Amino acid sequence: MAKYKIDKQFCWFRKKSIIVHMYFINGKPFTFDELPDGHLDDLELRNKADKNICFEDEDLYQNYFYLIEEQIHPAFFEVELENPEELPDELNATIDEEVD
Repeated sequence: MAKYKIDKQFCWFRKKSIIVHMYFINGKPFTFDELPDGHLDDLELRNKADKNICFEDEDLYQNYFYLIEEQIHPAFFEVELENPEELPDELNATIDEEVD
């Protein structure tokens, strides 16, 4: 079984209306964390997001079905990960509960 890598980046989302902490599995975005109110006032954060692609809901929707079809969406399938500690806290908690 191949190992997959989780990456995360700050990205613009929804026509550059907000910045999110986007999670990727082998380069495919699959979920994100919203940032606290006022995050758009953070110039350093805006600069980080400017270096990445702006995503729309449709992008996540398409990747969701691709990852489900390939059975590599970490929220639904047991996926061998190089770095499971990089998963979002909510997803990590769900996986830990299933293991117990």
